[in-house]
Amino acid sequence: MTHKSRVTELRQLFRKQRLSGLIIPRQDEFQGEYVAAYAERLRWLTGFAGSWGMAILTLNKGAIFVDGRYTIQVRQQVDTKLFTPHHLVDEPPANWITENLKKGDVLGYDPWLLTADQAERFAAACAKAGAKLQPLASNPIDAIWKDQPKRPTAPLSVQPLQFAGQSVADKLAMISKLLAKAGANATVLTQPDSVAWVFNIRGHDVPYTPVVLAYAILRKKGKAELFIDRAKLPEDVQAHLRKSVTIKKPAEFEASLKTLGKSAVQIDGNWAPAKIKLALAKAKIINATDLCVLPKARKNKTEQEGARAAHRRDGVAMSRFLCWLEAAAPQGGLTEWSVAEKLEQFRRDTGMLLELSFDSIAGAGPNAAIPHYHVNPDDCLPLNIDEIFLIDSGGQYQDGTTDITRTVIVGEPTQEMRDRFTRVLKGMIDVSRIRFPKGTCGSQIDVLARQSLWAAGLDYDHGTGHGVGSYLSVHEGPARINKSDRIPLEPGMILSNEPGFYKQNEFGIRIENLLLIHEAKAIEGGERPMLGFETLTLCPIERRLIDTKLLTRDELHWLDTYHARVLKEVGDHLSGDELTWLRKACAPFN
Repeated sequence: MTHKSRVTELRQLFRKQRLSGLIIPRQDEFQGEYVAAYAERLRWLTGFAGSWGMAILTLNKGAIFVDGRYTIQVRQQVDTKLFTPHHLVDEPPANWITENLKKGDVLGYDPWLLTADQAERFAAACAKAGAKLQPLASNPIDAIWKDQPKRPTAPLSVQPLQFAGQSVADKLAMISKLLAKAGANATVLTQPDSVAWVFNIRGHDVPYTPVVLAYAILRKKGKAELFIDRAKLPEDVQAHLRKSVTIKKPAEFEASLKTLGKSAVQIDGNWAPAKIKLALAKAKIINATDLCVLPKARKNKTEQEGARAAHRRDGVAMSRFLCWLEAAAPQGGLTEWSVAEKLEQFRRDTGMLLELSFDSIAGAGPNAAIPHYHVNPDDCLPLNIDEIFLIDSGGQYQDGTTDITRTVIVGEPTQEMRDRFTRVLKGMIDVSRIRFPKGTCGSQIDVLARQSLWAAGLDYDHGTGHGVGSYLSVHEGPARINKSDRIPLEPGMILSNEPGFYKQNEFGIRIENLLLIHEAKAIEGGERPMLGFETLTLCPIERRLIDTKLLTRDELHWLDTYHARVLKEVGDHLSGDELTWLRKACAPFN
């Protein structure tokens, strides 16, 4: 079936079901960034392969909404005669609903795929147009997707205490205290990484992220309940869970929600499916952030040490890769795909890589200007002389999750490339160096990453940083570094630091390190407790793209100190030509 024929068949089904249209989110029932193949409904219908998006199809119109990461990609992958692209912020879906629906229209949605907050917002938008938002008993796309993949059945595994650093019993006791403080009798966990974290288990249901696609109910008193197919639980996992968790079938979940009756139940409306709120119709709902989110983000000492070990290991793989690339690229014959595969092999050579932490972004020349470019073997560019190559990649190791971006030049850069690269580097350094009072949030730091670009009338259309999990999601909440974030930064959180610059159809630049927030050394004469960043990522930065005249003395000192640390910690694991290359790559500028 072509995308056009799929749209036609779906509209025929609308007429049979007396629907005026359907909301098609990219997310699955768990609102994760990565979804299993069976849940790729948006991609199946539209062709869009990004990690976030939403389409609305009516009997005579189609619209697709993406954020700033995908404004270029969406036009490359989607037939714009079927779905008109819109920017999520400038033209939000709720506004489109109000402007394009009419009185009497019925807009359907799958209540497992929209969050409670989204459903409430879209219902209000429908009401403004005199239309109605209707929850559906089944998803219409599933009815016409004849070869829809089956749900994943991979077995779970235990995340042992030597990596988790905190037992399940201790985590559940902590959640119990938080429930009591919130005045709630129970909470419903719907975020897969929260379920994985609290029970110290990991799954293999979706690409790149070892989360568990399951719901759970945690109670102030009594055993927790985990709703999952028991066939996915090997005996060691069942033994691990037996003391503190009751295992129930996924089909029992809705009935178990209803047994909570009129008690006070906490859900996170930003993440919980609308279906859960509908099932809790009699309960006193407390809408608040998932109770696991903050404790999970505050990495304990064991997780922090694991992150350091994972990044040293990953830094060795990255340095070996960059050494290879510098020698191989000028000879020709390399493509975006072959280079990404080579980097994965260097990571596998560590003997400890479990999987990548996301689909590597390997962009050559103009493709480097697409922040979340998706490379595939059948349609990829070669690495050409005098062009930039950007590689954004990461690994999942049992002791930590990595995410790193390096931008390199094959041949000689233009002065414009060097200027833009150095401005991005200045922003990355300035964020890395900052010390800040407790209570500071990411939006207050974001400007540091952009100020050198702003001075030249430039900017980038994505956040500067996101949270990173501990052998969990590479994109973890709640804290971020962007223009609008209001979550205070706390010790133990791991954040990315990745400013960029993108010149459409020509080149793109991004430099990314991961940072661990820690208690900073007191400032002499200071009056407030301060926090700072420890850089976890250990990998040289492309010196041929740096214009040192644009760097301050302090920025140069930071760069030289960073490279000296990379040479010391990574160099111990290299020898021969690779060690010679690393010494050259880390040579001081001053």
